Amino acid sequence: MLAQRSPDFAFFSLAHYIDLDWLEAAYHQTRKDGAAGVDDVTGKAYAENLHDNLQNLLDRLKSGTYKAPPVKRIHIPKNTKGETRPIGIPTFEDKIVQRAVVMLLEPIYEHDFHGGSFGFRPNRSAHQALAEVWNATMGVSGGWVLEVDIRQFFDSINHAHLREFVSRRVRDGSLRRLIDKWLKAGVMEGNELSFSEVGTPQGGVISPLLANIYLHYVLDEWFEQQVKPLMRGKCHLIRYADDFVIVFQLKYDADRVASVISKRFEKYGLTLHPDKTKLVDFRSPNHFERHRDKNSGDNGKGGGAPQSFDLLGFTHYWGKSRKGNWAVKRKTAKSRFARSIQRIEQWCRLNRHRPIREQWKELCAKLRGHYGYYGITGNSRSLGNFLHQVKCRWRRWLDQRNSERSFTWAKFNHFLSQFSLPIPKIVNSIFKGK
Repeated sequence: MLAQRSPDFAFFSLAHYIDLDWLEAAYHQTRKDGAAGVDDVTGKAYAENLHDNLQNLLDRLKSGTYKAPPVKRIHIPKNTKGETRPIGIPTFEDKIVQRAVVMLLEPIYEHDFHGGSFGFRPNRSAHQALAEVWNATMGVSGGWVLEVDIRQFFDSINHAHLREFVSRRVRDGSLRRLIDKWLKAGVMEGNELSFSEVGTPQGGVISPLLANIYLHYVLDEWFEQQVKPLMRGKCHLIRYADDFVIVFQLKYDADRVASVISKRFEKYGLTLHPDKTKLVDFRSPNHFERHRDKNSGDNGKGGGAPQSFDLLGFTHYWGKSRKGNWAVKRKTAKSRFARSIQRIEQWCRLNRHRPIREQWKELCAKLRGHYGYYGITGNSRSLGNFLHQVKCRWRRWLDQRNSERSFTWAKFNHFLSQFSLPIPKIVNSIFKGK
């Protein structure tokens, strides 16, 4: 493929690939059950006259008259403190167009993106990123971990820099104008339409790709081409979308990168959260035990025990394996655990009057979904605690709908013999394939 053979080649003619069959393929890859955008057209309604709708869409794309609609903004709970996170909802038709463009650009950039990038890429997942972190830290006996948090990344992407990055590979005028339309489409919140000179159109599939392109040049390329060759020891960058850590074998290397990384991001309009960006002494407990045995000071000034760090909803820490050896372990991060329980609490409260069997089925689905992500090797205790907390919430809200308030734990346990909840399950094991 040309993109693979010529990494510096810029594509001038791509838009002609988008025809009726291409749009139909994009339609089939677009979720049909999502919320409607500003035009209130659902996926079901769009499908009622699908062929004519797609043909009309194609005509507007070819003539350049397609107008990207504003993104509807709603707010969802972010944490237990009552803070919310804004999310964007494009129109269903705009989702199709975004998917069509992603289908066109993704094969090009997949040959450019580095191996340490895992977020929103085909055949890559958060669990693969977590496995990479595990391998990197175990490979250097923990080392030093630079934990980085980009403040409001998706809302801070500089349009001028993004256009320049895209132009390095894509110079097709039609596609670049289409991307510009999405950047300038604006946000509809309630009845107010606002525009911004920064940020990407959240909610659609084009935003993660544009974000990956941005961080590919701001971070990944910089790290691989300029940082890594200057390091004295091993170092690994593991990134999932805008969440990333850098694992260093030597503190000297870690200090050098930590001192310049903020300026690197500021150059491209991004800022790092000062409290959440930190250098973590993650060296194996064996290191500290050796120093205590020698009764000598720690030249690394790391204190008396290894620290921990959070990534992708997990806290990474040192613990003993079943064989008694020190190993990197992962458990559900406290903030994620609290947020998940809060959502269960809210769901039980809002659905307590629904038929028991319907509640049971949905709770089972929620538990399986939780196990599907957090069910990794070493996290059994957190999974068990989550199940217990779900039982507590469900029992309490079922008791609320009983005027006598007599749904004791004995009665509830008998009730669970008929409506049993799924037990914790390790879905993602580090031992698979070994």
